[in-house]
Amino acid sequence: MVRSGEGKGIEVEVWEMPALDFGKFVSRIPSPLGIGTLQLENGDAVKGFLCEQIAVQEARDITSYGSWRVYIKA
Repeated sequence: MVRSGEGKGIEVEVWEMPALDFGKFVSRIPSPLGIGTLQLENGDAVKGFLCEQIAVQEARDITSYGSWRVYIKA
């Protein structure tokens, strides 16, 4: 995810994980992915996947699809 400031949203999945497992999970995330704060439509802030700027230089913007699952099916 990259916050563009354009106000368009994309559907996400929210999962729950025990806090004790979070560090181990994060340590296995490969670059250019990382964890950051996502703002949900209902105002909640949750931790989720973000990517480093280098990864988006040639990346495709899938916001118009509305979700990752719809993009994959297309």
